[in-house]
Amino acid sequence: MPELMGTVAVLGSGLTAGVLFCVALSVVPTLRALPPDRYVQTHKLLGRNYDPTMPLIVLTTALVDVLLAVVTPADGPRSLFAVATVLMVGVSVVSHLCNVPINRRVKVLDPAAIPEDWADPRPVWRRWHLLRTVLAVVALVVNAAAVALA
Repeated sequence: MPELMGTVAVLGSGLTAGVLFCVALSVVPTLRALPPDRYVQTHKLLGRNYDPTMPLIVLTTALVDVLLAVVTPADGPRSLFAVATVLMVGVSVVSHLCNVPINRRVKVLDPAAIPEDWADPRPVWRRWHLLRTVLAVVALVVNAAAVALA
């Protein structure tokens, strides 16, 4: 069973890192290049599938990492799974406390009626996104190392 859980941990952290990396590499620059009305419209469309899926993947991976940190007999891999847990929880915390509130503010905007004094959230959203991307990539590396050593 620990082998299967290790596979799930690597798969979950890999999916998270891959999705966030893709968003950072391609989606964010595209969104930054759009005028505000098209940005709001596109942002709403992009979130429809990410919003329900990513928290499930991130939190499931964190839970599996917790379980692996408990059941893995060797100290080295056990410690690495604990570190991966903290990293995946970090991805979730940054998402829920930083990116999601911005997403909610954007989703209620009418693309045809962007206020004159609209504060463009894209630069702040990008900074938080890059932080969670780094956390996810490091979690993937740590999970892979833990599985290799277990």
